[in-house]
Amino acid sequence: MAEPLPKRPQSAVALAYNNGDPAPKVVAKGKGLIAAQIIERAKDAGVFVHESKELVALLMGVDLDRQIPPGLYRAIAELLAWLYHIEAAQAAGGPLPAPPDAALFIDRPQEAADKDAINQ
Repeated sequence: MAEPLPKRPQSAVALAYNNGDPAPKVVAKGKGLIAAQIIERAKDAGVFVHESKELVALLMGVDLDRQIPPGLYRAIAELLAWLYHIEAAQAAGGPLPAPPDAALFIDRPQEAADKDAINQ
């Protein structure tokens, strides 16, 4: 009998964005127990947690207290807009909006190069 594959440790990244900042910053990141603590603290603070393995994998490569790279601006902007819609829906007592698929908004340099080659 084949043994099940070992489960990869969970990863989590916390971002902070203040009005006036050029871009959001990575303020916490980790795997395993640290990831679980990041998620637990976010939920305890009433912060919505969005799951996107691809986005988290890219954000894990960003140093702590550093701004997100420009290739992730649109994906993060979509998530921030979603959070604002959640807050508005909660205030109005309406239904919560569905989360965006942030992976659709990640700028991938290779894909852009491939599109340019096709369009020539």
